Amino acid sequence: MQKLIETFAPITLAEMSSVKLMNRTDTKFVTTLPQLMRLLEMAHDDYFAQEIDGERNMLYDTTYFDTRSFGMYQEHQCGHTNRQKIRFRTYVSSNLQFMEVKTKNNHGRTKKKRIEVSDMDLHDEAKRVFLRSHLHFDVDDLIPHMHNYFHRITLVNRAKTERLTIDTDLQFNNVVTNQSKNMGDLVIIELKRDGLVFSPVLEMLRQLRIHPHGFSKYCMGAAMTNDQLQVNRFKPKLHDVEKILIANI
Repeated sequence: MQKLIETFAPITLAEMSSVKLMNRTDTKFVTTLPQLMRLLEMAHDDYFAQEIDGERNMLYDTTYFDTRSFGMYQEHQCGHTNRQKIRFRTYVSSNLQFMEVKTKNNHGRTKKKRIEVSDMDLHDEAKRVFLRSHLHFDVDDLIPHMHNYFHRITLVNRAKTERLTIDTDLQFNNVVTNQSKNMGDLVIIELKRDGLVFSPVLEMLRQLRIHPHGFSKYCMGAAMTNDQLQVNRFKPKLHDVEKILIANI
C-alpha cells in the first residue's frame, strides 16, 4: 500500500486550506486492505495524497472522554440525532495535539470545533471555557474512556471539494476496563464533503460493492471492549464487521 500511495500526486496542508470542511456531511464505509488496494488503483488519477514532511500515512493517537455514566455513548446507542463526542487527538509525526468537540445535528451535518492544547488536563481554564461554549455535558463529569491508534491516508479530489480519509491498523484500548482490541485488516473510509457536491470516489466504491456503513470509533471500540455496555443499536454493525473480517481470512 505504501508504494501505491507514493505514486499519487502530493498536496500540502497549505494547498488544502480550502478543504477544511468544518461544517460538513460525512459518509463512512467499512472494508478490508485488499479492497482498499483496488480502490487506490482506481482513484489514482482523480485524487491528490496529503503529504507532510514527506509522510503520507500518518499515525494518529486519540483519547475519547465521556461522562462517568457514558452519556455520549448512550446518546449514540439510543439513536439521538443531536449527539456529541469529545476527543484529544495527537498527530504523532508533527507532535500537535487538539481538543475537539464534534456535534452531529438532526440534518446529518457534522460540526467540529477544536483548539490546540499541550495536555488533557480539564482543570485548565482555557479548556473549560471552550467546552462550556461547545459541549452540552458537564465538564466536571468528564473522564477518559477510550484510547485508539490508527494510520491515516488523506486524499483530496482534484476539484478540492472533498477529503477522503482512509484509516488502517486500528487498535482500541479501553481506559475503564483495560481491554484491548486489534482490528486487523479492517479499513475505515470516510468521505467528507460540503453538502452533496459531486464525488468521483462514490462510483468507484459502488463498483467495488463497498457500501455506506456507520462506524463510530468511540462507540464501536467501547462496545467491543466493555461487556457492561448496552449494544442493542450497534449489534448489526458489530456483526457486519465480523463478517467483513472473516470474509478476508
